[in-house]
Amino acid sequence: MNAVTTTEAQALDTRANVLQAADPSKHMILVPLSRLVLRPTGRNVRKTVPRMSIPQLAASIQRVGLLQNLIVIPAADGEHYEVVAGGRRLAALKLLAKKHRIAKDWDVPCLQVADGTARTASLTENVQREAMHPADQFEAFAALVAEGRPIEDIAADFSVTPLVVQRRLKLANVSPRLMADYRADAVTLDQLMALSITDDHAAQEAAFYDAPQWQRHSSHLRERLTEREIDTYRHPLVRFVGLDSYEAAGGGVRRDLFAEGDAGVYLNDAALLERLAQDKLASIAAEVKAEGWAWVDAAPAATYADLQAFQRAPRERREPNKREAQRIEKLQAKMQEVAEVVDAAMDAEDEDKADALQEEGERLGEQLQAMEDGLQDYGQTVKAAAGAIVTIDRNGEAVTHRGLLREAEAKALRTLDRLRQGFGSEDAVNDGEGEEDETPKALAMSDRLAQRLSAHRTVALQIGVACRPQVALAALVHGMVQTVLFDRCYGHDLPLGVRLTVQDRLEGLAPDLPESLAAVALREMQQAWAERLPQDDAQLFPALLAMGQSELMALLAACVASTVDVVTPRATPHQPGEELAQAVGLDMAAWWKPTAEGYFKHVSKAVILDAVGAFAPESVTRLAKLKKADIASEAERLAGGTGWMPAIFKAEGPEAAPEEPQAQDAPESAEAMADEPAEALAA
Repeated sequence: MNAVTTTEAQALDTRANVLQAADPSKHMILVPLSRLVLRPTGRNVRKTVPRMSIPQLAASIQRVGLLQNLIVIPAADGEHYEVVAGGRRLAALKLLAKKHRIAKDWDVPCLQVADGTARTASLTENVQREAMHPADQFEAFAALVAEGRPIEDIAADFSVTPLVVQRRLKLANVSPRLMADYRADAVTLDQLMALSITDDHAAQEAAFYDAPQWQRHSSHLRERLTEREIDTYRHPLVRFVGLDSYEAAGGGVRRDLFAEGDAGVYLNDAALLERLAQDKLASIAAEVKAEGWAWVDAAPAATYADLQAFQRAPRERREPNKREAQRIEKLQAKMQEVAEVVDAAMDAEDEDKADALQEEGERLGEQLQAMEDGLQDYGQTVKAAAGAIVTIDRNGEAVTHRGLLREAEAKALRTLDRLRQGFGSEDAVNDGEGEEDETPKALAMSDRLAQRLSAHRTVALQIGVACRPQVALAALVHGMVQTVLFDRCYGHDLPLGVRLTVQDRLEGLAPDLPESLAAVALREMQQAWAERLPQDDAQLFPALLAMGQSELMALLAACVASTVDVVTPRATPHQPGEELAQAVGLDMAAWWKPTAEGYFKHVSKAVILDAVGAFAPESVTRLAKLKKADIASEAERLAGGTGWMPAIFKAEGPEAAPEEPQAQDAPESAEAMADEPAEALAA
């Protein structure tokens, strides 16, 4: 029963031979580096050596020595040894010898094995090993630092950058509970990196364990831990003040070591940042005040609605000097010559020549316009009454709005102007009375165009409401109060334009609406919300209950936005939803541009020329000679950047456009808008 078969005996003998061959006490030898070779004999099972790692391994060996011997067999020539395991180490040693860091005959510790067991030894070395868990690596790096090793030395020992070492140290400082769950695969590395933005273990654990499972994405965790801090990546005040200036003033900064580029820097002293911004604005305001303005205010933010509270002071054209007058006269003569040649080319049906000459005429017109713009300025009398506001735009740049008049100042200037023109004192005293009762000019457009433009106004209002949860909530409650408490039923013309049903008729009224900035921004915001919420009805309500109030209001705003409907059936000076437009600070210039296809081709030639007279009066005569299609195209080009809007879009406020319009930019990221708290969106 205890007999051993011949096959079993052979197996035991083979195992014994392998154990004997691997006994380091009998077969460990020192071999000069020059006698070690790596030949493709097939005994070394590693066929591909990652060449990019050789320099790093060589640097490590130079600093800490060769920590693991090579495995060799005698070569056929009787002088050399063939390396069957340790090819990377051999390549690194030869690189050190080539760079004269070690001798060419440096003795290399090797384990000699029998030729018959070489492949087994090579395979065993490469297979029978397991990489350490990342958590062990993090803690090992922390232990090295605790022993007093400089971060730069550790980085050099392991051929990594100091930033890599710092990141691993940051991860090693995560809460022990979270680290244990990371070892158990209950926490991901991305989540661990997001939580490491703070060293407060209690805050780390609260951010992770108090959040529902679907809100444990790394971005959500990072936002939760930095919600009371200022993200420098997208905050205009930080760009305006400068991070270096903020830090020099003693401001606290938190940096996310795992962020890429300029992201991941957070400021924790909002009061200091605002004070620095105000001081810098005050310095700029002092320079503007030196221009002679009656008053100059410095405000970190000034919305379109804020600027609409002012009237715009008139500019005066100064007389050109001799050189300027000669240049203007020469440009006008040249434009006249070009116009005559264009007419002749059109009569001869030479379209190519006519097009080329028209382009030359446009260049001349632009030069003439630049000359005229240089002659426009505010008179000293205007500056003595008007003022300016220095503020910061979305890009963190200082912007100055000049020529602003309060109501009393504007009336005083009008009175002074009438007195200068010889009007009676009674007319001057009564100036301005009854102006609000004047009937607005009729809007010269078809009902179809009015519907199209009001559809664009509707979607612009929708994205405005979506970005302002407080307004959305007030509008929703307004409609419910009217219906439930006051028992009032409205038709299409609701006071605010917010209906309790989602409207879906805008695309039929304006074919270009789906690609408009406002429609795209709203669509992306709503899609971002839809992706964040569970699709299962059974999970949706618990998910909503788990949301904070600010987040829930932001979601409410994104939904209420689609109920806004202020489409008008005809052109009227008073548009529905005016109160809502004022509440969200609607600026149609941010969402709609006057184009040939979207507006000018749908009104008469006289209306186009009248509009051009408002934003490019010097071009009216030239355009009047063209066909309507060409006039429409030219009007689109000339209107660009002027802030001009049709009267249907200016019903909410004064017709005069700001001198330097600061249009509300379309949201750069709809998902970011959906993630922002309601307070930030309402700001």
